[in-house]
Amino acid sequence: MFVHRWILHSIATIALGAVTNAAERPNILFIMSDDHAYQAISAYGSNRNQTPNIDRLAKEGMRFDRAFVTNSICGPSRAVILTGKYSHLNGFPDNSAQAWFNGQQQTAPKLLQAAGYTTAMIGKWHLNSDPTGFDYWHAVQLDVAGLVDDPHAAAAQFAQDFVAGDLDLR
Repeated sequence: MFVHRWILHSIATIALGAVTNAAERPNILFIMSDDHAYQAISAYGSNRNQTPNIDRLAKEGMRFDRAFVTNSICGPSRAVILTGKYSHLNGFPDNSAQAWFNGQQQTAPKLLQAAGYTTAMIGKWHLNSDPTGFDYWHAVQLDVAGLVDDPHAAAAQFAQDFVAGDLDLR
């Protein structure tokens, strides 16, 4: 149970794609988690953890089997994935208090928005700036002891509001 909750709490970025013509473009759900090996998720061969919902998403969608991030530290790896740039080019080389992500640069969520997708980010941000390129975001607050707020509650509220049409995303 602890490992299962730990995996759920480590989910960092979710980009939800809601498109105007779903038949032409796929929905996109990007789950980024950190601080574990790929074997922590049963879709990748874990015999220790059972993650049936993630396994179903992996089976019905696309799974990254050969992903490579040039900086494996949590905040910098997010900046690399968001921008497609090496850390020395995207400006977020480490997790120091002085590191700050410049949200004015081009990012994958901004490109998705330009293509007509609705984007959202719920979870750990860890870039010392507010998220940009997202129609909706809820960056969970962390302190030395761990989570201050509940990312599951934020994700559930977003899903409920999105399905009900209560979000003014544009």
